[in-house]
Amino acid sequence: MEEEFIIKENALIAQDVYKMRLKGDTSRITMPGQFVNVRVEGMFLRRPISVCDFDPPFGSEEGRLTLIYKVVGKGTDRMSTMKVGEQVNILTGLGHGYDINAAGARPLLIGGGVGVPPLYGLARRLVRAGKIVDVILGFNTAADAFLINEFEGLNDLYEFGCEGFDGSKPEVRVHTATASGELGKKGFVTDCLGQIDECSHYYACGPIPMLKALKSAMGERFPKAAGELSLEERMGCGFGACVGCSIETASGYRKVCTDGPVFPESEVFV
Repeated sequence: MEEEFIIKENALIAQDVYKMRLKGDTSRITMPGQFVNVRVEGMFLRRPISVCDFDPPFGSEEGRLTLIYKVVGKGTDRMSTMKVGEQVNILTGLGHGYDINAAGARPLLIGGGVGVPPLYGLARRLVRAGKIVDVILGFNTAADAFLINEFEGLNDLYEFGCEGFDGSKPEVRVHTATASGELGKKGFVTDCLGQIDECSHYYACGPIPMLKALKSAMGERFPKAAGELSLEERMGCGFGACVGCSIETASGYRKVCTDGPVFPESEVFV
C-alpha cells in the first residue's frame, strides 16, 4: 500500500550515503529487514531500499521511518536533493524480515557496506529484549563507514530498566573491519569472527560474495549456530513481477522481492 510520508531529515552521513528520516503510517512495517519502495518523479526506484529503523504509530503520533541509501543512479540522486518538509510517496511493508524470536541469548549481527542499515533496527529490538548482541560492521574505507556510533549508542538507550528474562543486562559490542585498514581490523567481516566468543544465532546482510564467505566461516567457527541471510542485493523491482530476483533454494525457486529478502542460511545457495 502506498503511503504519504514527510521528510524530517535528509543528510549526508558518509561517502555518497544519505540518511533520510520520515514521519507517516508505518503500521505495515512489522519486522526488521523488510524494505520499502520509494516513488521519485512519478516512478518507483528500480531497486527498493531496506528499512534501517522504524517505530509504529502511537496514539495520535505518526510512525517514524529511517532509510539509509547510497547514491547509485538517477533515482537515489534525486532523493539526495529532497528537502525537509517535502512529501514522499512510499510503498511500505514489503518482503519478509528477520525472525527476532530465533535470536537466542547471544545473537551475532554481520553487515557489509550498504547491507548494514537493516541490522540497526534489528539490534535495537534485540537490546530492548535484553540480549547481549555482537555486531560486526565491514566497510571499504573509513570514509565509507556509518552507523557505528548509533550501534554503540544503543547501550545508553537501554541502560536503565531493561533486562532479559534471565536477568542479564543488554549490551551491544561493536566490531569493525575495513579493507583499507583505516578503521578497526584490517580485512573483512570474517576476519572479526575470532573476536566473538559465543553465538546462538546470526543475522547477516551484505554483498553476495561476503555472504558466501561468511556462511563458510560461520560453519567452521560456530557450527551449531543457525543463521539468516538477507539477499537484498538480489532484489529487483520490489514486487517480484520482473522475476529478475528469482533464486534457487532448498525449497525450489523463490523470489527475493516477495519471499525474501531474508532466508534461512540453510535454505539458500550463495
